[in-house]
Amino acid sequence: MKLQLGKLFNTTSLRPLAGALLACALAAPALAQWQPTKTVEIIVPAGAGGAADQMARMIQGIVVKHQLMKQPIMVMNKSGASGAEGIMDVKDAKGDPHKLMTAFSAIYTLPVAVNLPFNWRDLNPVALIALDEFLLWVNSETPYKTPKEYLAAVKAAAPGTFKMGGTGSKREDHIISVMLDKVAGTKFTYIPYKSGGEAATQLVGKHIDSNVNNPSENIAQWRADQVRALCVFSAQRMVYKDKVTKDLSWADIPTCKESGVDVEYQMLRGFFIPSGTSKEQVAFYVDLLKKVAATQEWKDYLNKQALKDVFLTGPEFVKFLEKDEAFHNKLMKEAGFAHK
Repeated sequence: MKLQLGKLFNTTSLRPLAGALLACALAAPALAQWQPTKTVEIIVPAGAGGAADQMARMIQGIVVKHQLMKQPIMVMNKSGASGAEGIMDVKDAKGDPHKLMTAFSAIYTLPVAVNLPFNWRDLNPVALIALDEFLLWVNSETPYKTPKEYLAAVKAAAPGTFKMGGTGSKREDHIISVMLDKVAGTKFTYIPYKSGGEAATQLVGKHIDSNVNNPSENIAQWRADQVRALCVFSAQRMVYKDKVTKDLSWADIPTCKESGVDVEYQMLRGFFIPSGTSKEQVAFYVDLLKKVAATQEWKDYLNKQALKDVFLTGPEFVKFLEKDEAFHNKLMKEAGFAHK
């Protein structure tokens, strides 16, 4: 017996069924999207307590709180050899989508400084999620209120008398120290530490005379009136106006340039996964970080740590990396930090 659908179901009754079938078809690719199948490691090529470590742990907390992924996520600090340990760990994990590396300027500076067999192109770029500031900090018990006052004292002393602390050797903190020497005619003794957290502790203890820590690395000491911010190495003042200390917000800190010290430097905060991973796997982490960036916790974190809110992926992120790499190669060469 031949059945005619038109007689069994009228046209109106078929519409809901057709709509349901279409919805299922559209949903199918989403159900097939890649997701982690085991614990995801956030590799931090820096020590505990520094800005990169703090950011990684903040993101970990947001992911867990809002249940943004099914598998666990953990932070692994691999700071050996100024961060080369972590970078090479991710490079060597080709094809493993369960390693997510925090990226900062070391991806450019380390290969140049120590002839490390690495280039950021050896990894799969995921996203730039912020730009981090650097400030010139001194102990609050010193008399210096402006960068020019401090640098004049450094210049007047015997070369090497004043100690500048920072994270690692021949990296961003060291680069800024050399830039200061160049524009101010000073000669600091640079003391490398494993993290900005260590550099902050050493400044409070007066074992060094200054550091150029990120806001997040000195915020606790600033709030406690143990350190003083003299200027920020940026083209514009920071935008955050909530009071951090009793009297001051991040926006109250002048730029170094407006204070007569023409030095500018900002650092990327981004993420990569190993090479040999797929577009779908990159897309998963892009989506994950977008969800993180949409939370109130992340917005509050940007405000508290005075991070510049920037989010780039795909070709825009690659273009940024190419330009930033050229800038750092120039700085490393001028500072005499290139491996010979």
